[in-house]
Parts: sequence; structure tokens; C-alpha cells
Amino acid sequence: MNILLIEDDVRLNHNLQRLLEEASHQVTAVFDGKSGCALALNMPFDLVITDVMLPKMDGKEMCLQIKKHKPNLPVLMLTALGSTDNKIDGFHAGADDYLVKPFEIREFIARVHVLLKRYHLNTPPTPQLFTYANLSMNTATKQVWRSQTEITLTPKEFNLLRYFMEHPERVLDRTEIATKVWDTHIDTGTNFIDVYINYLRNKIDKDYEPKLIHTKTGMGFILKH
Repeated sequence: MNILLIEDDVRLNHNLQRLLEEASHQVTAVFDGKSGCALALNMPFDLVITDVMLPKMDGKEMCLQIKKHKPNLPVLMLTALGSTDNKIDGFHAGADDYLVKPFEIREFIARVHVLLKRYHLNTPPTPQLFTYANLSMNTATKQVWRSQTEITLTPKEFNLLRYFMEHPERVLDRTEIATKVWDTHIDTGTNFIDVYINYLRNKIDKDYEPKLIHTKTGMGFILKH
């Protein structure tokens, strides 16, 4: 696979490039966000790996630009900022996964392979139209409607809602949501999942009836009317 690596720490950049090449990937390595963004938008890559704190353009702004023009190009963010708010900011920018420094080499390679497999090695799913009550979703166009009103969701909010609509009227616990929606192990002791549930409720439930996303205390969340 052809991977774009953007990391301004020269030593880490070279070490990650070597690890990826040892795993049989082709790697283009750059050291600032502006150069990385230009390459990502104009060259064919299978994966972008980027630091958040970068010169000339930070990783979040770069990710927003990439996802705007190439929504199917996966992005793995690397950062020393590991708080829940920082992770949420990264996912809001469109990042597909988030790895906090310092990280284990094996975990880094595993995350890379998961993203590559998810986006490039699996057969693309058939586009589907989900409908529940007066909520509709088109997975091909990435559009969501409540009644006749189109609702704009971030990529992670869309994936979270899609999982609910794939499993209506079933209680989904935090561990299942973290694993299936983010495809990673999130510390469910934090309020990370709850924050995203609230984001989703504010967009699809706050101004509409009936309310669809409900909390089952001590168990998880359920889509029902």
C-alpha cells in the first residue's frame, strides 16, 4: 500500500517510515502540514498518517481538507494530546483512528493494517437506505433526514447513527459501540461515548418527535420510538 506520513519530529518520522517499509508498504514522508495536504489531495495514497501539531498547517485542518475532497481516504492521527476533548476534536476533523504518543510499535502497525483492510481490502458494502420512524439514512450519499429535513453529521456521528439504525430496538453497551463504530479500544471509563451520543441527540432528536435515542441506565443506549 502507498502511505503518506506527515510527522515533524525527524527521528520519529524516519523510524515510522522504516517500520512501514519493513511491513512492505511504500512510504512518502514529509515534515509539515501544508506539504502533506498538497500531496494527499493530488497524489493517490491508500492511507495518511499524520501528527496533530505540525508547522504551516496543523493535522486537524489538514484532515478536514482531505476528507472534504477525498472522504474515502483513511487518516490515522498521532499525537501527544490524549484527553477526551482532543480525541473528539480529531474525530470531528474526520480522523478514522487516533493513536496517543508514546505508543507500542505493534499497536501502531496493527492500527495501520486495520485501516487499510477496512478501506481497501474488503469488498465495498452495497449502498443502503435505512429508515426508522421518520429518520432516514442513505449510506451511499452519506445523507440523513429527519422527516423532510436534511441533517448534517460528522463522519463519526454518521457511523454511530448508522450502527444504531443497523441494530434498532436493541440495547448497545459502550464497549460494543467503541469497538464496532471506532474499531478500536476506547477507555469506556471516560465519557467519550456519552459525549458523542449527546452530539447525535442534539442533531436528530432535540427538535423532533418522537425521541429515538434512549439511555438504559447501567446498560447502554437503544434506538426506539
